[in-house]
Amino acid sequence: MRAVLTWRDKAEHCINDIAFKPDGTQLILAAGSRLLVYDTSDGTLLQPLKGHKDTVYCVAYAKDGKRFASGSADKSVIIWTSKLEGILKYTHNDAIQCVSYNPVTHQLASCSSSDFGLWSPEQKSVSKHKSSSKIICCSWTNDGQYLALGMFNGIISIRNKNGEEKVKIERPGGSLSPVWSICWNPSREERNDILAVADWGQKVSFYQLSGKQIGKDRALNFDPCCISYFTKGEYILLGGSDKQVSLFTKDGVRLGTVGEQNSWVWTCQAKPDSNYVVVGCQDGTISFYQLIFSTVHGLYKDRYAYRDSMTDVIVQHLITEQKVRIKCKELVKKIAIYRNRLAIQLPEKILIYELYSEDLSDMHYRVKEKIIKKFECNLLVVCASHIILCQEKRLQCLSFSGVKEREWQMESLIRYIKVIGGPPGREGLLVGLKNGQILKIFVDNLFAIILLKQATAVRCLDMSASRKKLAVVDENDTCLVYDIDTKELLFQEPNANSVAWNTQCEDMLCFSGGGYLNIKASTFPVHRQKLQGFVVGYNGSKIFCLHVFSISAVEVPQSAPMYQYLDRKLFKEAYKIACLGVTDTDWRELAMEALEGLDFETAKKAFIRVQDLRYLELISSIEERKKRGETNNDLFLADVFSYQGKFHEAAKLYKRSGHENLALEMYTDLCMFEYAKDFLGSGDPKETKMLITKQADWARNIKEPKAAVEMYISAGEHVKAIEICGDHGWVDMLIDIARKLDKAEREPLLLCATYLKKLDSPGYAAETYLKMGDLKSLVQLHVETQRWDEAFALGEKHPEFKDDIYVPYAQWLAENDRFEEAQKAFHKAGRQREAVQVLEQLTNNAVAESRFNDAAYYYWMLSMQCLDIAQVCPSEWYEDRPGVMVGRSSPALLIQSISLPCYLGAHSWTWQILPRRTQCLASSTTSSVWQSCTMVTMPSIATRKIRSVSIVLKLFSTSPGSCCTACPRTPPRASLKCSQILRLVETKDSIGDEDPFTAKLSFEQGGSEFVPVVVSRLVLRSMSRRDVLIKRWPPPLRWQYFRSLLPDASITMCPSCFQMFHSEDYELLVLQHGCCPYCRRCKDDPGP
Repeated sequence: MRAVLTWRDKAEHCINDIAFKPDGTQLILAAGSRLLVYDTSDGTLLQPLKGHKDTVYCVAYAKDGKRFASGSADKSVIIWTSKLEGILKYTHNDAIQCVSYNPVTHQLASCSSSDFGLWSPEQKSVSKHKSSSKIICCSWTNDGQYLALGMFNGIISIRNKNGEEKVKIERPGGSLSPVWSICWNPSREERNDILAVADWGQKVSFYQLSGKQIGKDRALNFDPCCISYFTKGEYILLGGSDKQVSLFTKDGVRLGTVGEQNSWVWTCQAKPDSNYVVVGCQDGTISFYQLIFSTVHGLYKDRYAYRDSMTDVIVQHLITEQKVRIKCKELVKKIAIYRNRLAIQLPEKILIYELYSEDLSDMHYRVKEKIIKKFECNLLVVCASHIILCQEKRLQCLSFSGVKEREWQMESLIRYIKVIGGPPGREGLLVGLKNGQILKIFVDNLFAIILLKQATAVRCLDMSASRKKLAVVDENDTCLVYDIDTKELLFQEPNANSVAWNTQCEDMLCFSGGGYLNIKASTFPVHRQKLQGFVVGYNGSKIFCLHVFSISAVEVPQSAPMYQYLDRKLFKEAYKIACLGVTDTDWRELAMEALEGLDFETAKKAFIRVQDLRYLELISSIEERKKRGETNNDLFLADVFSYQGKFHEAAKLYKRSGHENLALEMYTDLCMFEYAKDFLGSGDPKETKMLITKQADWARNIKEPKAAVEMYISAGEHVKAIEICGDHGWVDMLIDIARKLDKAEREPLLLCATYLKKLDSPGYAAETYLKMGDLKSLVQLHVETQRWDEAFALGEKHPEFKDDIYVPYAQWLAENDRFEEAQKAFHKAGRQREAVQVLEQLTNNAVAESRFNDAAYYYWMLSMQCLDIAQVCPSEWYEDRPGVMVGRSSPALLIQSISLPCYLGAHSWTWQILPRRTQCLASSTTSSVWQSCTMVTMPSIATRKIRSVSIVLKLFSTSPGSCCTACPRTPPRASLKCSQILRLVETKDSIGDEDPFTAKLSFEQGGSEFVPVVVSRLVLRSMSRRDVLIKRWPPPLRWQYFRSLLPDASITMCPSCFQMFHSEDYELLVLQHGCCPYCRRCKDDPGP
């Protein structure tokens, strides 16, 4: 710290007090009976103010700058405006000793020898309070809540805004230590209000608002007359009988002298928010000083040590931003740092610190050595085992114990010194002299090595990491770079005040000056950006800059120098620069440039940085190809260009390297078909087809399906064309394609038919199947679309598809509740089991619902179905008795027949069938059926209903004893509707010539069972056609002949079921129901 006198003046009388206007533009002095107003910028006396009749002892300015007050020995207080006009005056009973404005409420406190008063603009009168002792000084707290009064008897009284005493501090010494000056610390960073007290017991003390003393009293060895805080409470200004103003820390540690005077210093104040101090003396001298605080600091790589609050040392890690504070409690004069060593010079000693560990991030220091001796030096340097003191032209090397080991005498003043590293105890020093000489000194060698000498004085210098280059800033602010070996000046740059080499890159340095930061790589032009301060270090991408009193690490992207190397295709050097710190965009640019330059190693490293797997795969494939012996760089570069999207350049390289097919594939894959056509060569059909197909694929992907269809057709890709047409429902295009296709192309034709079927165009699908000759698929189409007529017609032509048609048809009929037709369809399809099951279900349902007429009809259908089966296999059946056929080897049909009539005459029917089970080869099966049938019990209600049913039931069974009324041995034939007995006699055809009706009308046949009359063929032919009724049963049944014994009775026989009726009844029933009442044959149905 040093004080520079700005201006000085002298008044005629003692300067009792000083007050600054809050904006610092004016200075009010109490001198004699007048107030003197000065301009602080140049010390001009603006105006003397007269208003008091006696000596003015005190003056104070309000915080808002609108008014100030003065107190005098004439017992009066005058309030002045900022325009230097007096506006108010009030008096006390004694001389006014001090005045002070509340910093918040602008309340004025005025103190006299016997009392103190409180006045504010809102009050009409002054509130006065008695005091037990003479009040010498006063001061308000920062928040304006309390007023401290310093008294002649050594007591400090702390009052509130109303004047009530809250704290009373009785100090040792009493009246022998009058409190001459007090001041509250203005710092808002302090947790408690701190009061600094200077008494004439020649000591300084510090107290809290509660009255508790902070620390111990500090001896002064002089009588203090004034005390005030400087720069927001960091320091204290103190003046008095020692005829000087001294600077102290806020804890009371003396730091130095501001300015020596010729008489007692009666008052001193700091200019608001500045580093200026004004001093008023007893002889009337007014001195205005500027305090300049020099920066005391040291830097080694990423550790920076600097002085704080004049007595503390802060070590900062510039990378991790960690900080550690070392409290020395004395003025820190010099700092040096090197590796794990830290040296601090205090006024009477030098402290050597070391790190606790070798950890690079460790920030804990401990004292290693103390050299208790006062040294005067300009510069201080610390090494592993020594300290170096610079004293003008001389360097001294001392051990940590304080023993001088070596000394070097220079030719000129030493302007710069720096440790450049080396083994412990053998470190090298770089020294710059005022005469331009630059030397290298080893601490273990008495002889200095002259590196070079230039014409101008050295201001700053640094050596590159490889010790091959030297950068110097001279007194003309020029940065010069030399080759140490050849002493050649490599280049020079103007406007430099400091310089630093990059510790991680040999060819990079930076220098600052003129508000700019300049970065220079190799011999490339300088890259410049704005930066305030001095460059003190350069590590990787971080530049350490000292600005005013603080150092900061500035992250500087190395983009500019990297691009400079790229411009010259120096990819490896550019990669080294990029490693210092560039953006992702810069990394990608480096990777692309290296790739285009075919420096695959550098490109690979750069792409790894940006994690671009796509280009890494390309580089890997190229490296594999190079291992296999490929050496065509044009081909490699073409692949690179194609990856980068430079397709035309890639195509040219493909063509130049003789790989036009690769250009064709590239343009085809990119759907750039117009360009692809240029590389078709001699018109190879395969390549042309491939191109058209790719173009069609592209059209399909961009939602141009019709264009894609046309292209697929022209390329012969009919399947893809059909798929698109089918997906979009274009029936016309599908059938057009199908008609143009050859019938041998089954796959596309089949696909066409499939889509046509899905698109509800069965006619076109049938046309396609016919073209293919796929009759089975055609039948399936008719069945699926329920076009039964076309299916039946096709089935007539191709009987092998009978099952494929009638079975689905029967199922469809059944699903639509057309069970009778379904049963017929099953029967026609040869699915006898399904046909029987349908009949069985229909019969059971009819019986359960008391529809006995329907049940009888279903039994009739069953009998006819059995007859149809017998026609297919006549050898498997025999006639047990007239009209009753029994299967020889078909027990399944027999069992089915047994299971049907479970509700109608089960017992009677079963007793007629089961006795013949021995004639069938299924004894075990019929036995189980026998057991199940014998368990059937007919419900009574069902029995009653069956007996009341139409006489048709009597056709299947006869009651014991029933006989014909005309011939008792002949079983009756009853009419279906009227229950009248039809007198019919069954006859049999015989080849004899006799007429049995003429010779023997009594029908004496013998036996208990009816035996038909046997007549010859001649007799039968002689009978009237009206009298003979013939049941023309299909084989294997034989025809049956009946003769009416009552020729007058008109009898009609149904041509289908051969049941006989009275003609009138039959015609009536047919008219009513439209069909035969027994077999339900419609009257319009032709034939039986």
